Amino acid sequence: MARIIGGIAASHTPTIGFAFDKNKRDDPVWAPIFENFAPLADWLADKRPDVLLVIYNDHVTSFFFDHYSAFTLGVGHEWNVADEGGGARDLPPIKGHPELAAHIGTSLMTDEFDMSFFQNKALDHGCFSPLSMLCPHKPEWPVKLVPLQMGVLQLPVPSARRFYKLGQALRRAIESYPEDLKVAIVATGGLSHQVHGERAGFNNPEWDQRFLDLFENDPEQLAEMTIAEYAELGGFEGAEVIMWLTMRGALPSSVVCKHRSYYLPSMAGIATAIYEGEEGETKPSVVERHRQRMAVQLADVEKLEGTYPFSIEVAVRAYRINDYLHRMVEPAHREAFLNDPEASFEAAGLSEEERDLIRRRDWRALLHYGVIFFMLEKLGAVTGVSNLHIYAAMRGETLEAFQRTRNAPGALYSVAGKTAGKLDWDNAEKGKS
Repeated sequence: MARIIGGIAASHTPTIGFAFDKNKRDDPVWAPIFENFAPLADWLADKRPDVLLVIYNDHVTSFFFDHYSAFTLGVGHEWNVADEGGGARDLPPIKGHPELAAHIGTSLMTDEFDMSFFQNKALDHGCFSPLSMLCPHKPEWPVKLVPLQMGVLQLPVPSARRFYKLGQALRRAIESYPEDLKVAIVATGGLSHQVHGERAGFNNPEWDQRFLDLFENDPEQLAEMTIAEYAELGGFEGAEVIMWLTMRGALPSSVVCKHRSYYLPSMAGIATAIYEGEEGETKPSVVERHRQRMAVQLADVEKLEGTYPFSIEVAVRAYRINDYLHRMVEPAHREAFLNDPEASFEAAGLSEEERDLIRRRDWRALLHYGVIFFMLEKLGAVTGVSNLHIYAAMRGETLEAFQRTRNAPGALYSVAGKTAGKLDWDNAEKGKS
């Protein structure tokens, strides 16, 4: 089974990435940052984890307030560096671990954490600022990454206790993954700082040291604190340090601190730390019980003939074609598809198999490939094919045969509004299998 080999804590202020990119290691102002991160890099080089699970918060770069989640897990194949306004940093993308991420997502939902999931989003300095210090990365990173993005910028946010409980659930999730993987948990953010309002520039080094003491020896006390208390002691943005409690919750109750440092050069207290658990591995019987709990909700679903659950795994595998069809909600994309479908396919980088499925409007094969039905109806709306045609084709029936099974056999409909392609309700041939 997978196992957690330890936890790393590191601030994620953009000054860390700046110091790295500008090669400031010999500058007396910046040198302490490199010195404090070096033990973390050495620990990773020695332990050689297969996966880093990085707990961070995006700074309204890839996640905006049109849809803002408390806990969102990255499940994709690869993670690029975000452009935060001045161009992306010169760092290579890092590979993800979709299989582990999907398992973690299922496990956390089993433990009643209402997760959201993302892929194909770039990661900003919340992740890559410390990461660039932790691992060599040319020509590529030596480890895979599963990002866990925390929504801590828009109130309300979960309590410190909830972050801590998430960590405990995260441990169950990782240890129940059947593959033999070594996982290191990386918590980012903090320490004390405030970057807005008349209190901008606030720091509290005494609280930072107290926090680090409690984090190691009495995380329960930290879990009981309110967001307001964190903001008072460590600055409003410094309250993001509650994210560290997720890493702490994923470790045993008793830990050994292998390294700890602190440096306050400007706006934010920069801390680094390494923690290893003192307790032994979780009993296999406990792990197996959790796996059984995870399996309950979908037990025997495979026996439902003609049913294809749309899972995280399917969403990752068929992301490209689902994304292409989802973009039919964009007028310019619809127009490009209708005017020159081959050029549209090429621009989207669709595989030949995906192009052929769309060309032939093979509704059943598209479904089997991993296209969710609600993308099929969008393609139908654009190309003049009703939902009823698609239902019939998926069943391998003619439209007429399918309609005879309905209470209102003459009803035809679609999600089309001011559709780019006028629906041809009489063209049943388009919907035949």
